[in-house]
Amino acid sequence: MVHLAVILVLMAYPAIYTALKNSPVGTEAMTLLPQVETMIPVFYFGLFAMSFDFISGYTGYLSFGHAAFYGTGAYFVILTANDKVPFLPANTPFMISLVVAGLLAVVLALAIGSVSFRLTGVYFAMITLGFAQVLYVFVSGWDYVGPNPHDGILVNGPAGLNIGVPGIDSLNLAIGALTGDTVSLGFVHLDQTGVSYYMVGLVVLVCYFAMQRIIHSPFGKVMIAIRENEERAIAVGYNTFHYKLGAFAISAFFAAIAGGLLAGYQRTVSPDGTFNFLVAGDALLASIIGGFGTLAGPLYGQLFDESVREFLSKEAQGVGLLPYLRDHLGAGVMGTTIYNGLTVQGAIETFLNGHADLYVGALFVLFVLFVPNGLLGTLRDRLGGPVAKTLPEHVRRYLR
Repeated sequence: MVHLAVILVLMAYPAIYTALKNSPVGTEAMTLLPQVETMIPVFYFGLFAMSFDFISGYTGYLSFGHAAFYGTGAYFVILTANDKVPFLPANTPFMISLVVAGLLAVVLALAIGSVSFRLTGVYFAMITLGFAQVLYVFVSGWDYVGPNPHDGILVNGPAGLNIGVPGIDSLNLAIGALTGDTVSLGFVHLDQTGVSYYMVGLVVLVCYFAMQRIIHSPFGKVMIAIRENEERAIAVGYNTFHYKLGAFAISAFFAAIAGGLLAGYQRTVSPDGTFNFLVAGDALLASIIGGFGTLAGPLYGQLFDESVREFLSKEAQGVGLLPYLRDHLGAGVMGTTIYNGLTVQGAIETFLNGHADLYVGALFVLFVLFVPNGLLGTLRDRLGGPVAKTLPEHVRRYLR
């Protein structure tokens, strides 16, 4: 019920955003709501954050090197599109390269995990970070990917990368900020952004339900047992090393899928945007804001993070707080002196212009101090259980 409601809202969001944009409160709506273009990165990076939460939130092992799998997926997809993967034929469909990228990340995770899971706590986090940094340095200097490997690589050719059923053209739609397909069905018209929104969202939705099913399986119950008390799980007969390694491999698969979606949509990747340890830090930020060990929470955390950044960023293309104040405060107000020669306009430029990261950092500290379980985790605590199970009952009680 709750999942269906969330899916319906997300499906309707482009239409809702457009309707509000053209309404009398359009300016205010555009200031507060994230753009549809912003939601696409929220989807694929939210999937990466969920894959991070899958291993870190449900086993208690923080994978600070998770960007290794994100970057693997992104680079593999573009190298495949550029016919630089020797074991795949030319013009391999995007969906096949996406799955193969996930399987390659599984192999990499098994190799890294077989060493890393011999350690625990901060030592595990640091050794995974070390592996990721080795890959970061390697890719940054790997001439095979392009003439300037540190600057990243592009997809050769103008064609978009398709999401759908490989081999059936009518069931494929190209994604991409500039190269995606457009769709017209009766009164419904989707531009390139709209097509990318729904296609990327569809893949993320399938991946989410797959991870959720695993978590609610006996395998997932053992993952949670490891998080709660690994020694007890060992005592009752579970080989926790194998379960941790399996969970790590599964999370790597979905992290690579997220990286592949990034590459498919942006058609360009760089070591700093994929393999850098700060990418895993952003996933940790989204998980803490949304709720550690909730799976869906990191997606909401990423949405919250991106919304705040867009609201406070000077690069918000006329839809953030700064452009709104510039447009709606008159010249007289903007020129008013507040203190010691500092005008209203000067104060806006000083305290708002480009300081989104500062305020996001402050919000992060407040979350850690006052909302340690995150948005979804706190809601679960208030409702007394998982939102999908308990919220409908609370609604029925309220309606009686």
